[in-house]
Amino acid sequence: MKSAAPPPSSPPLSSSASSPVSPSSPPVSPHISFVDLQPAVGRFLDDVIAGLGASPKALSPKYFYDARGCALFEAICELPEYYPTRTELALMHDCAADMAAQLGEGGLLIEFGSGASVKTEVLLRTLRPAAYVPVDIAADALQASTARLAAGFPQLPIVAVCADYMQPLRVPELDRIKASRRVIYFPGSTIGNLTPAEAQEFLVRARELAGAQGAMLIGVDLKKDPDVLHAAYNDAQGVTAEFNLNLLRRINSELAADFDLDQFRHVAFYNTVAGRIEMHLESLREQTVTVSGRTFVFGAGERMHTENSCKYSVNEFQRLAQAAGFRPAQVWVDAERLFAVHLLEV
Repeated sequence: MKSAAPPPSSPPLSSSASSPVSPSSPPVSPHISFVDLQPAVGRFLDDVIAGLGASPKALSPKYFYDARGCALFEAICELPEYYPTRTELALMHDCAADMAAQLGEGGLLIEFGSGASVKTEVLLRTLRPAAYVPVDIAADALQASTARLAAGFPQLPIVAVCADYMQPLRVPELDRIKASRRVIYFPGSTIGNLTPAEAQEFLVRARELAGAQGAMLIGVDLKKDPDVLHAAYNDAQGVTAEFNLNLLRRINSELAADFDLDQFRHVAFYNTVAGRIEMHLESLREQTVTVSGRTFVFGAGERMHTENSCKYSVNEFQRLAQAAGFRPAQVWVDAERLFAVHLLEV
């Protein structure tokens, strides 16, 4: 966790701050502009059909985040078993001033998967960037967090971009912003959703976006006791299970599907060989499911792979970053060695 995807029912973002996004939208600051690069709804269907037709079946975690999925993820972040959010946030409170000193003032801060921007707010208190660019594919969450940050930092120019940041990002508006350097901010250990090969490709694109003299500040979940990991993804209250199953609910709602949620169960375990948590949805019986007129057969016990969450040692991630063309500059780790925030330089 976490990637994001847009609820197709969300109103499109306006390309201008002069008119509200929707009648219910929060007030918009004159320092905010919006860029709408939201993927077409048809891509969701294409990805689901391809994933269900694969062997083994798989669904992309970026589609977890409709409005209900976002709310469930925020609830997960508050669970006692789910350590990553509170640990990273504590690191930001303790080390943001040092991070800001390393990054310098006057940069262009580009955040991938901005979500609620809670950790970003801590960083912004000391960083003093020339402008802030939150990039998220969940339009409603982007609108809400941008309005909140604008109220807290009324003089900060914000260019909110609704886009799939896992794809190459081309935003001409960014080239018009005068800044000392570009800093890519990627908190939340979302890099773990990618395989190491995918993560390297992603880091290459991030380095290219950062450009000469650029940098990247990235959160990475560390390898640890498998029992701690198991508890984090199999919470006692069942919120993570509901979050996983909500993906099927979303497919039913938006893609004319007939998944019976009572006939699937959440499965999460630590794959020691791959060094990652895997989340799956397991069919409890032999059954047939229809999605937009296409039929898919599930065997009893058959699983759909919905998410990876790769864990890295500090050295492993630094080697990965170097292979992508970054120079590891500094790393901040909490006292229990649960989580790390890396500073990478171009």
